[in-house]
Amino acid sequence: MIRSEVIIIGGGPAGSTCGWILKKNGIKCLILDKQKFPRSKLCAGWITPEVISNLRIDINKYPGSITKFNKFHVHLRSKELKVKVNQYAIKREEFDHWLLKRSGVELHNHEVIEIKNEGDNYIIDQKYSCKYLIGAGGTYCPVYRTYFKQSNPRIQELQVVTLEEEFIYNYQDSNCHLWFLQNRLPGYSWYVPKSDGYLNIGIGGFFEKLKAKNENIKFHWDLFTQKLEQLSLVKNHPFNPKGYTYYVRNYYTDIIHLHNTFIIGDAAGLATRDMGEGIGPAIKSGILAANAILYNKPFIVNSIRKFSFKRYQTLLKLLYAYVF
Repeated sequence: MIRSEVIIIGGGPAGSTCGWILKKNGIKCLILDKQKFPRSKLCAGWITPEVISNLRIDINKYPGSITKFNKFHVHLRSKELKVKVNQYAIKREEFDHWLLKRSGVELHNHEVIEIKNEGDNYIIDQKYSCKYLIGAGGTYCPVYRTYFKQSNPRIQELQVVTLEEEFIYNYQDSNCHLWFLQNRLPGYSWYVPKSDGYLNIGIGGFFEKLKAKNENIKFHWDLFTQKLEQLSLVKNHPFNPKGYTYYVRNYYTDIIHLHNTFIIGDAAGLATRDMGEGIGPAIKSGILAANAILYNKPFIVNSIRKFSFKRYQTLLKLLYAYVF
């Protein structure tokens, strides 16, 4: 049996960041992930200056592609606002692989099926054992399923469903566009041009609100792509989107730490309530979990922001409450 002080299930930004901090401080840890890296990962890829700071990234030395945005073109029905921002867009396939390599933590390609307790140890598939177990495996994380599903059930009103596509495209508009409340979508859609000629487009909405209106995300995707065609942002492209689901942050602190078990990132449902931003909260939660182990601190995520745009959170909350 393979023994490690800490085992992290999931090699995305949350898991690799947690492992990076632990390994730097001399803690033996291991990451398990069912996929090989680099791996394809759908994501608009927004990262903030806070992410850059938390990860101690020197932008000039980052080896992957990165695009800086100084403003977003925000569309509220027929109105367009130009919002000043300081954000970056990365390609998740590159970013996640780089973070994992930089962490220096050993990765085992393994799909976790069963987790059990034996005394103070966690036993994974009768193959791995550890004292501390961290779930960073996203929405369907086996650590969440095994230890937190009963005490921290998913709140269906917080579930977001998405469709997204990233592809090489000779785009003419290099601005980032966001659409809110288009066709009464309970969510938003985006157009994010990236470096090296890549374009990411996507749409996300609250599942329960779509269901209540007898609509689905595919219906809104078709309307969105028609709009992109009308605006000449994307022309004559054979769209082939893929979908995924996640949960945004609860207003209350959920149970995310039991004994020596933690869940972080999307496994804990920490995406921001307005933009569904997951990378920043994932990284911050990975750091907090590592510090909880290193310094025997409580694992508290109150310092992780619930909204991406604090300045506009009241407006967005009012809009969502009024329209939906």
